[in-house]
Amino acid sequence: MKVDKKEVEYVAILARIELSEEEKELYAGQMSTILGFFDRLKEVDTTDVPPTSHVIDLVNAYRADQVRPGPGVEAVLENAPERSDRFFRVPKILD
Repeated sequence: MKVDKKEVEYVAILARIELSEEEKELYAGQMSTILGFFDRLKEVDTTDVPPTSHVIDLVNAYRADQVRPGPGVEAVLENAPERSDRFFRVPKILD
């Protein structure tokens, strides 16, 4: 697939980046090469390959939750810049 400079400019606008003219030409060529590799994948015969979501069987690797006591209010508020009784004190934000 051939990518032209206009398509690179459009992608740059979406990504909110500024490109020089040399970069636009460079990226157009690089993007064309990358998309050409995807076109080559279309040539692969996948008629007998079942669709899969993962190549290997995955097993849940998470550990079971363990209930533990928290650090407590005083320990949490020790490093608070400002506090009011048992709460964090923050500045008012009014619009």
